[in-house]
Amino acid sequence: MSASQPDPIRPIPALLSLVVPLYNEIEVLAELHARCVAALEPLCGFEMICVDDGSSDGTRQALRDLAAADSRVRGVLLSRNFGHQAALTAGLEAADGAVIVTMDADLQDPPELIGELLEEWRRGGEIVSATRRSRAGESRIKLATASGFYGAFGRLSGIDLSEQTGDYRLYDRRALEALSSMHERSRFLRGMSAWIGFDQRAIEFDREPRFAGETKFTPRRMIRFSFDAISSFSHLPLQLATLLGFVFSILAFLAIPIAIGLKLAGQFVPGITTVLLAVLLLGGIQLITVGIIGEYLGRVYDEVKARPLYIVSELTDRQ
Repeated sequence: MSASQPDPIRPIPALLSLVVPLYNEIEVLAELHARCVAALEPLCGFEMICVDDGSSDGTRQALRDLAAADSRVRGVLLSRNFGHQAALTAGLEAADGAVIVTMDADLQDPPELIGELLEEWRRGGEIVSATRRSRAGESRIKLATASGFYGAFGRLSGIDLSEQTGDYRLYDRRALEALSSMHERSRFLRGMSAWIGFDQRAIEFDREPRFAGETKFTPRRMIRFSFDAISSFSHLPLQLATLLGFVFSILAFLAIPIAIGLKLAGQFVPGITTVLLAVLLLGGIQLITVGIIGEYLGRVYDEVKARPLYIVSELTDRQ
């Protein structure tokens, strides 16, 4: 039996694009830039694409100043807050590198890990994800809800997605082009990255506490994000609505002959309260199922309108 062939070693890329979405990160920006530059300079040529997602705390002006001082920094300033996934998409579409890395700005995902991602790419990986071995500074409630969401997502969508994998990952240019061919508005880039396939690999790391500021993912945004993810990759909620309709319709039809039989037998059938409860129950189920259907129809309406995913108000020029 012949020995397995080692992975091919790709040459160091001429240009690596680092994409970082920003939203009210004035406290982090200087440290983020310093650490990213220190991590990337020994590796290869790079550009740092910072996408300001409608910040209101001075981040936009600080980004302009940073781009003027460092020609490797490119600012993409969106006209308003379009959301984290839209900002990531804007950065990916602006990237020119043969290798593209996405990461959040809060420095919980250390830039020093980019070298390991790049080495795994050189050994043949086309999408390399950073998987969290530990998650310092995150509450038990957040960890429990994340575990529940990813478990439900996997069962409903059939896509195996680790709960410890976020948006810190490296894309080969070929993989990014495949990802960019998906034009849906309700974007869940983690699921989309897993769905396109290619040679996917992962490295482990210990996630650090947030460097400064507060998380921008409020419970409301997390719920919206979770629903976007599940509804974008699974039709099971619609199928469950249909199944519920059949189950309760059958129960209602079975109850009719029973009620007629009791009436013919001279048995009094009490139950104004029971009837009202049944009506309310069935009405509630109908409203739930109509709401689910309406959510999907709303997404179809959004796609038909074909509005742009984001609008750029300003690009900092290359120096």
